[in-house]
Amino acid sequence: MPLIIIIVLLSALKYFEVGPFASISWWWIAALMAVAFIWFEFLERMLGRDKRKAHEAIEKTRQERVKKTFENHKRPGR
Repeated sequence: MPLIIIIVLLSALKYFEVGPFASISWWWIAALMAVAFIWFEFLERMLGRDKRKAHEAIEKTRQERVKKTFENHKRPGR
């Protein structure tokens, strides 16, 4: 995500010709976009980061469901 923020900031600074960013080439920004594409399409899948996030969300939901179930089945007076 930080890479996407950097790309957006550099694009805006280049487009509005702010300071030293006015002189950088669009190719640098395009190269960063290519790196971001490769990261999100290939490397993240190879490292398993996309599935890890999904598994964490499922596990959190499961733990909340179990906790709620045990709270509902507590007997009064105990």
